[in-house]
Amino acid sequence: MYELSTAVGLLYKRWNKTVGAHLGLMDFYHSMMAKYREPIAYVFFGGLTTIVNWLAYMLFVWIGIEINLSNILSWVVGVTFAFVVNKWFVFQNRSTSPKVVLTELASFFGARIFTGVIAFVLFPILYNLGMNQSFMGTDGLPAKIVTSVIEIALNYIFSKYLIFRENKKTKEE
Repeated sequence: MYELSTAVGLLYKRWNKTVGAHLGLMDFYHSMMAKYREPIAYVFFGGLTTIVNWLAYMLFVWIGIEINLSNILSWVVGVTFAFVVNKWFVFQNRSTSPKVVLTELASFFGARIFTGVIAFVLFPILYNLGMNQSFMGTDGLPAKIVTSVIEIALNYIFSKYLIFRENKKTKEE
């Protein structure tokens, strides 16, 4: 009987350590989400936006739309999806006034076009300044990575501080 109670006691201690470690991990997760929810959500929904863009492109090509037009249409679908998830889930801007939403939508598309132009201009500059190495079998990938990081950072800054900024006027509308 003593051996059974010892075994049960050891199992209980082991289970308690495992659950305790799990709860510690959950506490860590909750503290990180409380502290960094917005940037984590931005990265997560950015990944989903990329998937939506790619799937839309594939669909447009499969139904017979020319590839360049499919690329443009999939960009519009992706940016529209990004607008919705950034507004509602990342920056939690809940204003539904048509005037506010249309202003935000126009600003969002304008900012994405602007950062797209920056990426279009910056990539060849970085490439010609020496970031032209081949990485993972792809010529100029370092320039592309740096350009993408700058583009993503600018998109976040524009969205957070210009497009979805929370102010008294937006809350009232």
